[in-house]
Amino acid sequence: MTPRLWRRALARAVPRVFHRIDAEALEDLEERLIMSDFGVEASMRLVEAVREAARDGGVGDREALRGVLAGAIRAVFADDAEEGLAVAAGAPTVYLVVGVNGVGKTTTVGKMAHRLVAEGKSVIVAAADTYRAGAIRQLERWTERAGAGFVRGQPGGDPAAVAYDALGAALARGSDVVLVDTAGRLHTHKGLMEQLAKVERVIRARQEGAPHETLLVLDATVGQNGLVQAREFSKFVTVTGIVVAKMDSTARGGIVVALREELGIPVRLVGVGEALTDLEPFDPDDFVQGVLDAP
Repeated sequence: MTPRLWRRALARAVPRVFHRIDAEALEDLEERLIMSDFGVEASMRLVEAVREAARDGGVGDREALRGVLAGAIRAVFADDAEEGLAVAAGAPTVYLVVGVNGVGKTTTVGKMAHRLVAEGKSVIVAAADTYRAGAIRQLERWTERAGAGFVRGQPGGDPAAVAYDALGAALARGSDVVLVDTAGRLHTHKGLMEQLAKVERVIRARQEGAPHETLLVLDATVGQNGLVQAREFSKFVTVTGIVVAKMDSTARGGIVVALREELGIPVRLVGVGEALTDLEPFDPDDFVQGVLDAP
């Protein structure tokens, strides 16, 4: 994969070389990891892996110690690279996309539609954000650029009804995928969160096994607040995966480790720019390389 700015920035999280493996060096490493949003628990565990390797004398040089750290980071993600987005046994596959205001959710849905259409899938996008006319127009433009179908509801209407109609249209047309965009909502607003739970219930009732993924979009630049958002959204909907948007705008991409380590939610996709094509599957090996490589 072509090196990205976020990968080069991430490299600041880890010293290029360990000049001495002593308490000061380990403390510095832990601080770097925490400042890069790896989270306290993950940072402590990763530093402990390096400390044990140095203490046991099982490694003979600095690069070997970096290898220990790389292995410990990679282990957090287990088989995430092979897993990928869930696909329904029978069409359509339904992806419900949720998140707080301003994280790049609508843009992410447009990019997902483009990617799926490019793979040869027939896609319907449901504009279940019925409160902001501007959001519907924006999503429709993204959808047109992607070459996907589009279903909208009445302004101020029931978002769950839009999702229901989109699934009906997909079943009638034999579409492969339904992408349901939802209004941004603060995770502290219980009424709106319960409305989101209704959308998920209606989708589940309309098609067995759906939604096949409920994807939470997080802004990479918000750091550890992303953990709070993930915890709160998970109380109302079954979050099965994370999309980290705006990774190209931050050197603190360690949030993907914190999400996996502390919440067990896999990172599915990463947004790395504004273009339609700037959405990539999360690659743990590429991430580890970005952490350890020199900028």
